[in-house]
Amino acid sequence: MPTKRQPREFILQTVTLHQEVNGVEELTLSTNAGDMPARFHPTAPYASAVLWVGGAGGGLDGPAWGMYPRLAAQLQLHGIASLRLHYRYPNDLEACVYDVLLAVQYMVQHRSLIKVALVGHSFGGAVVIAAGAMASEVTTVVAMSSQTYGTNLAARLSPKPLLLVHGTDDEILPPACSEDIFARASEPKELLLYPGCGHGLDECCDQVDEDVVAWLTRHLMQSST
Repeated sequence: MPTKRQPREFILQTVTLHQEVNGVEELTLSTNAGDMPARFHPTAPYASAVLWVGGAGGGLDGPAWGMYPRLAAQLQLHGIASLRLHYRYPNDLEACVYDVLLAVQYMVQHRSLIKVALVGHSFGGAVVIAAGAMASEVTTVVAMSSQTYGTNLAARLSPKPLLLVHGTDDEILPPACSEDIFARASEPKELLLYPGCGHGLDECCDQVDEDVVAWLTRHLMQSST
């Protein structure tokens, strides 16, 4: 049902470019139900892109010592754009899923990006799994240290590849969460567990960087050929 936070018709009204710093556009995506701060790492039109979202608190930088801007810069070298998105209402699962769906439409319709990957951490893992199952433009989904609540659509992601990443020493959400999602998801899927790594993936950030970039480049570059 529509709510004050989520109207029946949820639309993007304006996109404001505040400034460009080192080639990264500082944006606000304004909707009829609130604003979404964002950072866009551009490439040529008709390329692929990654949409990055945070956990229950939102944010633009992600886990593992701020992996989102770091990996966005790496992916630009492969011709892959990135949009780092902050939710209108962090920790509101339904609203956050709508945020991601609207941001995907912005990337496809206004930025001429043909395929989009979704990456989310913790609460954001559930957000990207749900949004990925709903959006035809989404090519692949990466859920890191994910919660299980809100992942009931995991089986509907197929045939879109799903990567689950989790630390074995996660002090907030045990690795059993990703193992449960993995068991319910259909192929293609992969689960990577990092020994001694906590919820924020700080202890294994180099390996996580390598694995996530490899996954995204493999699937996005395949899909754009």
